[in-house]
Amino acid sequence: MTDFKRLLETLSGVEFILVGGVAATAHGSVRLTVDLDIVYRRTKENVRKVALALAGVNPYLRGAPPGLPFRWDEETIWRGLNFTLTTELGAIDLLGEITGGGGFDDLLPHCVRLEPFGIPCLCLSLKKLIQVKRAAGRPKDFDAVAELEAILEQTAEAP
Repeated sequence: MTDFKRLLETLSGVEFILVGGVAATAHGSVRLTVDLDIVYRRTKENVRKVALALAGVNPYLRGAPPGLPFRWDEETIWRGLNFTLTTELGAIDLLGEITGGGGFDDLLPHCVRLEPFGIPCLCLSLKKLIQVKRAAGRPKDFDAVAELEAILEQTAEAP
């Protein structure tokens, strides 16, 4: 079980945008999610902050066999882009970019400030979240889009 609040608190000081299920929940979705999906800013300083923030919760590649050599540090993050991790606080998808949206700087103009679990965060706007979920093209994302569109209609935000 992912402790979303503590995971978000762990990321305090890191520049990131909430995407995925927690972003949907922040907008009013009632769907369950099991991981925290974030797009992090890929600058030297922020990558350093990401590495330090998550080091304390023992990140490991989700789905990798136990004992597989894995070093969590700035160099690892720079050499990769997107990481699906398990931690002592639960699952996190650390994304350098997402389908249909790009990276942090591409997504920034499409963000709103919300407070999931009482923690101020940048979150994709409802319209952009719908767009990237459509672009992902997975059946679970298409199911979520229908609910998000209903929320968008109810909030009278223009499509």
